[in-house]
Amino acid sequence: MSSPYIKSAAVTAALAALDEGRAPERPVLRAAVRALLTTLAARAPGRSVEVRVPPYGAVQCVPGPRHTRGTPANTVEMDPETWLGLATGRLDWARAVTEGRVRASGSRADLSGYLPLELE
Repeated sequence: MSSPYIKSAAVTAALAALDEGRAPERPVLRAAVRALLTTLAARAPGRSVEVRVPPYGAVQCVPGPRHTRGTPANTVEMDPETWLGLATGRLDWARAVTEGRVRASGSRADLSGYLPLELE
């Protein structure tokens, strides 16, 4: 695969495993999720939306009012495989939301303008 986002060995390995119909090894999946979350936070700096990909990570991102404590008003949560698909352009945001693969709440919780990501 020669897409620009495939520069992380963990992302490459996780996608390869999924393409082969296997579950990625847990450490590989964790590293891939975290690499992509870090990239999202850099691409959409801010603290108004919390993006959660349990059990591997969460970041605050997107410009706007800062969230400081309690449950954030703007949250996005999904499983690791859905996050990999969205972040790498293999899955469309609207489709993932419609299918219930993404749980998004709040006026700033639409990440479609930031996805897919490119790893540097």
